[in-house]
Amino acid sequence: MVEIDPITGLPKELSVWENITKQDQQIFVELEKRKFGKQYTVIKGLNDKEIDAKELTKKLKNKFACGGSFKADIIELQGDHRYKMKDFLIGEGFAEQTIVVK
Repeated sequence: MVEIDPITGLPKELSVWENITKQDQQIFVELEKRKFGKQYTVIKGLNDKEIDAKELTKKLKNKFACGGSFKADIIELQGDHRYKMKDFLIGEGFAEQTIVVK
């Protein structure tokens, strides 16, 4: 049975709503240093009500072969992945102009 999105009235497999909202998000990618010199790539500005941030976190962890988590609208990945992150996010459908790497 095909699941229908209540907002758009289209099948959820098309994920049209998620693609539209990806274009409007302002995303900040930055590096944080924590205890014992550990580095974390932090992605801020994602609205998990409009996109599936847990699924995005899972894809990021698989792509960069690292640990990480999603909590409070922030994705944290272990290690420094800032410079590879922009290309990956563009490939996922986010607009290039809305991604800021610090």
